[in-house]
Amino acid sequence: MHRPLLSTAVVFALFASFSTTFAEPPAKEKPKEPEWKSLFDGKELGKWKSTDFGGEGEVKVVKGELILEMGEPLTGVTWQKKDELPTDNFEITLEAMKLKGDDFFCGLTFPVRKSYCSLICGGWGGGVVGISSINNFDASENETTKYQEFKKDKWYKVRVRVADDKIQAWIDDDQLVDVELKDKKISTRFEVDVSQPLGISAYRTKAALRNIKIRKVEPGEKVEKKEEK
Repeated sequence: MHRPLLSTAVVFALFASFSTTFAEPPAKEKPKEPEWKSLFDGKELGKWKSTDFGGEGEVKVVKGELILEMGEPLTGVTWQKKDELPTDNFEITLEAMKLKGDDFFCGLTFPVRKSYCSLICGGWGGGVVGISSINNFDASENETTKYQEFKKDKWYKVRVRVADDKIQAWIDDDQLVDVELKDKKISTRFEVDVSQPLGISAYRTKAALRNIKIRKVEPGEKVEKKEEK
């Protein structure tokens, strides 16, 4: 006696069940990276305020750019909401341009855990890049000291990362700072103490700023050479 043949529908159902049982598990989705948060909308100062250096020039917004007029010696802006800022595992990026003058056009002061320091771009006569200060030595005399020519009327992308026990910094795609925090005293020079917790200043130089952004990063997150859009 012949056994009854299985119907086509039953065969397909069994095949589908077999395929599902032995199929490879779906690949895990890559965790979504934290998004960049804009700190300047190009329309108004917002939570930035002109820094009270004494002798500072005018601060204004013109055609989407934050303009720091030349001061004697410093002009800058300071972020007014300290409680909104991370102190570790974060990146800050901005674009800066030297318009007039021969000293630093971007002194970016930022938090580092329980302290603060500044990335200086174009200091000491226009060419020094580095962190002020490490173990009480400023950007012109510590292990982060580098030299670079900065042209007037040219935008430079500045990026700072505090994560994984390091301070790192890039100008455009060139990494110029990579310093371990272990056993280091981190501080600001007294002239820019008033730039804390987050500030941008220029020394006897007129500067323009735009695209100021911040984001959190995960510990151990891969460092991309280029800023993620």
